Amino acid sequence: MPEPTAFEGRHLAPADVADALAISVDEVIALVLDGRLRGARLGSPAQWRIDERSVVDYLDDQAEEARRMALWRQSNAASFPELWGQGPVRSPD
Repeated sequence: MPEPTAFEGRHLAPADVADALAISVDEVIALVLDGRLRGARLGSPAQWRIDERSVVDYLDDQAEEARRMALWRQSNAASFPELWGQGPVRSPD
């Protein structure tokens, strides 16, 4: 099976990505430049195009980060008796 190329799949205009993510076009370009989205300048004159799969991956990463942060906040809010029980300490330090 041939290796997939960098330009397989659908490519979106930054304005379309900005609408989908509810951010500005400048923020979309910044995400590309930071490497958080895959994109390239294509055509003549060159215009930015964003790989659709990278947008899906970015959203998945954001959801996972939010899930982990929620778990972190939940663990910080838990009290020790809830975590370790209320029985006697068997081997204190």
